[in-house]
Amino acid sequence: MKIGTPLTSTATKALLLGSGELGKEVAISLQRYGVEVIAVDRYPNAPAHQVAHRSHVIDMTDAAAVKNLIAAEQPDFVIPEIEAIATAALLEIEAAGGCTIVPNARAIQLTMNREGIRTLVAETLGLPTSKYAFATNFAELKTAVDSGIGYPCFVKPTMSSSGKGQSMVKNPEQLESAWNYANEAGRAATGKVIVEAGIDFDFEITLLTVRALNENGEVETHFCAPIGHRQENGDYRESWQPQAMTETALRLSEEIAEKVTTEIGGLGLFGVELFVKGEQVWFSEVSPRPHDTGMVTMVTQRQTEFDLHVRAILGLPVSTTMQFLGASAVILGGIDKAAVTYTGLDKALAIPQTEIRLFAKPEAFVSRRMGVALSVADTITEARTKAVKAASLVEIQ
Repeated sequence: MKIGTPLTSTATKALLLGSGELGKEVAISLQRYGVEVIAVDRYPNAPAHQVAHRSHVIDMTDAAAVKNLIAAEQPDFVIPEIEAIATAALLEIEAAGGCTIVPNARAIQLTMNREGIRTLVAETLGLPTSKYAFATNFAELKTAVDSGIGYPCFVKPTMSSSGKGQSMVKNPEQLESAWNYANEAGRAATGKVIVEAGIDFDFEITLLTVRALNENGEVETHFCAPIGHRQENGDYRESWQPQAMTETALRLSEEIAEKVTTEIGGLGLFGVELFVKGEQVWFSEVSPRPHDTGMVTMVTQRQTEFDLHVRAILGLPVSTTMQFLGASAVILGGIDKAAVTYTGLDKALAIPQTEIRLFAKPEAFVSRRMGVALSVADTITEARTKAVKAASLVEIQ
């Protein structure tokens, strides 16, 4: 891999479609290797905008806008960070050649819509998942639940992220409000939802899976230690690494992750979510990019999930070595307000072996992630306790 000099005619350029907190860390990792970074989002002053060489604000679901911007910037790599993107435009751009869609346009198309990836995993690959059905109206949803999905179940938009639009439905009286919420809060109005049967699982993990080139130029699959996490309303609140599990369950998890990511193809890091009960494992979801729960790797691993993604994209060697046991806890906005201020950082950072990352988003919302606390310790319990305490000490006003 040959890398040029940023802001010159030799520059190696990467364009980020989505510039949130994960994109910000990807941008920083890219710049450590001298890559010129162009950050794109739907609103100005997004986190990655603040550290990129250049930034743009466009509607990323507008195919013409995406194609025009890529034609103007001529990047070597296009790296999507979110689901709501005009995938048809990416397919055209990839077919025309000239730049690499990370990991590839088909992966973005499959994973941006739960229908595509669930059908691929369950029906094409034959891997274990929860029972599921798709519905384009409330009557179809009710029929699916009554005829086999049952209660409790989970209703989700076919396109969403960070838990937006997801509901756990415990009884028939809650079903219609879940249908309405899924259609109102999804990333894009697809007119379709997925309903999934509840699984009696012990815990859920994110298995960060890396497809990278070895010294012979062959693709190899690498796995980070499993990451456990706690969610509220479908959105992550805490994560920790490693999650304790049996050797059999870990082996099955790696086998499922390798089959899914091999089918998707390309190079880079994938966040594979799995349900685990004893030695049973079910596929949940996959993201072809760094995962929010993987922010814990900023203190646990020698190469963070962002470094791994970038190194794999650039064809560089990777190492998934974990150095410390650690945990993360989300700092929520708590209020709806622009230009907020933060206090309590001194108290939070007084907790030993703890770090704080503020995302610098221009506007806070009650449930919006505004930062994360990261702690390492001798045990996962201690690390989680420290991270949660540190997060609670940061006040947003």
